[in-house]
Amino acid sequence: MRVHGAGRTDTGVHATGQVAHFDLSTEMDSCELKDALNGITPREIQIMDCGVVPEEFHARFSATKRYYHYRIRRDGFLLDRHYTWHTDHLDMNLLQSAAGYITGDHDFTSFSRNNKELDHRRCIIYESLWKGHDAIVNYKIIGNRFLHHMVRYLVGTMVEVARGKVSLSRFKSLIDNPIESVHIFKAPPNGLVLTQVDYDE
Repeated sequence: MRVHGAGRTDTGVHATGQVAHFDLSTEMDSCELKDALNGITPREIQIMDCGVVPEEFHARFSATKRYYHYRIRRDGFLLDRHYTWHTDHLDMNLLQSAAGYITGDHDFTSFSRNNKELDHRRCIIYESLWKGHDAIVNYKIIGNRFLHHMVRYLVGTMVEVARGKVSLSRFKSLIDNPIESVHIFKAPPNGLVLTQVDYDE
C-alpha cells in the first residue's frame, strides 16, 4: 500500500503534524483503524487521528499551508541534542532582520537543492519570525510550499548572518536575485520540525 505524505522530511528531521493519505478497503471505523495502526508502528511514530476524506483529496497537493519550526540552543545543555542545533552567541537583531526579507512571494532557487523536475521555485511565505532569549531560540516559518532543504538552507544562512560571517545585504541579494548552486550554509536536520499542515475546508 502506498502512503502519500504532505511533505518529505530529511533524515533527522522530525514531524509533529505530518499528514498522509492512503486508499484502504476496510470495515473498521476510523478510531479502530487508528488504534490498529498505533499497535504496529514503532514507538517513535504515533497516529493522532484518522478520518475518511473525499476521493480527490491528496495529502501533498491539496495542502494550502505548511508550518515549520526550528529550535536552536545556545548553552551547553546536552539532553535535547537530537532536537536542537547547538550554536554559539547569535545577534537576535540580525536574525530578525534576515527573517523579515523572507516573507512574501519569492524565487528560492538560491536556497534549494537543484531539481530540474520542478516547473518553478517560487514559494509564498506568510510568516518568518525568530523568538526566544537566553538559551533557546525558535524560528517559525509558514508557507504554501517548501523546496528540498529550503528551510535548512535559510536557517543555516541566517545563523551565519547573525554570526557576522554573511552580510544582510548578501542574504537579501540571494533572495532578490536567485542564483543556481550558490555556496550557502545548511543547518543540521535535528532542529527542524514539521508542525502543521493546513487544507481548505
